[in-house]
Amino acid sequence: MSDLLHFEDFSQGQNFDLGSLEVSREEIIEFASEFDPQPFHMDEEAGKASMLGGLAASGWHTASMAMRLLAENLLNKSTSRGSPGITKLKWMRPVFPGDTLRVSAEILKTRTLHTRPDLGLVSVRLSAVNQSQEQVLVWENPIMFARREASS
Repeated sequence: MSDLLHFEDFSQGQNFDLGSLEVSREEIIEFASEFDPQPFHMDEEAGKASMLGGLAASGWHTASMAMRLLAENLLNKSTSRGSPGITKLKWMRPVFPGDTLRVSAEILKTRTLHTRPDLGLVSVRLSAVNQSQEQVLVWENPIMFARREASS
């Protein structure tokens, strides 16, 4: 029997600590240069002059860092079969160089898929906080997982 998490291993209210990572100035600028080249994500003076108050990570960068921790510490240790999309995504506050992001996942609900008896759908709320425990990101999405009976 596999050690991977299956649909049946998830239940409403369950929480997963997905770890943390530190955000560097260089990573912020590198990501923005390639994917979100707005001045306040690439230049400290432009960041200070903006409503963000300093050089800040793109929200897409913040979401990508959270996704990395979700993949490394939950999805890659499971029978995840992907997601049909994100239901909710909110950037709550800026992420600055030197911030440490801690990400957690809460299981909101689970349901079997009658059209695909080999899969179950797990609704997850992902939350990222900085070192001051201020929420910087929240997203919700359903994720499909293989059912244990179907994988045996």
